Amino acid sequence: MDTTKPLCLVSGAFQSLSSVTSVLTLIFMGYGALAMPVPTDTPLCTASDIAHYSLSFTGKWSQAAFPKQYPVYRPPAQWSNLIGVTHSTDFHMWQRNGFASNGVREFTEKGEAWALMKEVQAAGERIQSVYGVFSASAAMGGTALMNTPFEVFARHSYLSFIVRIVPSPDWFVGMDGVNLCEGDHWKDNVSLDLFPYDAGTDSGFTFSSPNFETIPQDKVTLITSSFPSHPANSFYYPRLKHLPPIAKVTLTKIKKTNNLISLPVEPTQSNLLPSDNEIEDKLINTPLDCETSVWSPWGLCKGKCGDSGVQHRTRYVLMHAANHGVACPLLEEEKKCTPDNCL
Repeated sequence: MDTTKPLCLVSGAFQSLSSVTSVLTLIFMGYGALAMPVPTDTPLCTASDIAHYSLSFTGKWSQAAFPKQYPVYRPPAQWSNLIGVTHSTDFHMWQRNGFASNGVREFTEKGEAWALMKEVQAAGERIQSVYGVFSASAAMGGTALMNTPFEVFARHSYLSFIVRIVPSPDWFVGMDGVNLCEGDHWKDNVSLDLFPYDAGTDSGFTFSSPNFETIPQDKVTLITSSFPSHPANSFYYPRLKHLPPIAKVTLTKIKKTNNLISLPVEPTQSNLLPSDNEIEDKLINTPLDCETSVWSPWGLCKGKCGDSGVQHRTRYVLMHAANHGVACPLLEEEKKCTPDNCL
């Protein structure tokens, strides 16, 4: 069933709703006011007819690829609902190096989509930049799959979407304004690797960090293996030049035959043949070096008066090595000393 809904003007329809699907069904029902002029600083899409696509979201957030602080319970690694928008070039759901809206803040921190939906509706009413909104249900598991159909047409040939990383302070993945049109035709297939973003509204370093508001708010930034540059950061892998992709999205144009939409065949165990890239993805094992605490102070010097004594200091393991990372060093040291309390 097509979950894409064209945008319309709705008055007096807002009320408390518990699910993203209910919000979308209520707000996006039909077309709105007169269209505004198309911006002329980008190539004009002249493709005819409405194009139908299938979006496939593949999580690659595995414990082998991301072993540091990988969440296994309360809650385990998973993905929120996917919220997507088809729009013209003058709309942005979110932007790298831009400030997240209040709706994006609510979604990335809490998984609540109501404020984000109102922002999208307002943009459609004001400048007619949004054609439709679609969603996919939340995926339980870091390597789970999500699929949903959507549609675009020449005036609104761009796609944006957002998915919250769960658990996390305010981290997400998504696409910002990918154009599915090339001149007079629609692209048959688009496939992109996805990497984590920080919405800039919460200052937590780890997946399970408590809420800690960022004041003043930061811009949306790409999280890398070395940024934020802090050992506590759950994505901090200083030995890596680049993080492995945490997810992948594939957009496939759906063919129409005699006015019937031919949906892609759902993969099964019998017809699913992994590509070279998929085989390579399964072999990703990110090395994680052992991390230890700082040394404790030296202890008392123990020994007989007149002889050399020995004192010790210790440290403990903060994180064990994984995937052939550097093993833990010695956790105890000793040195000679002059015994204490000797006259």
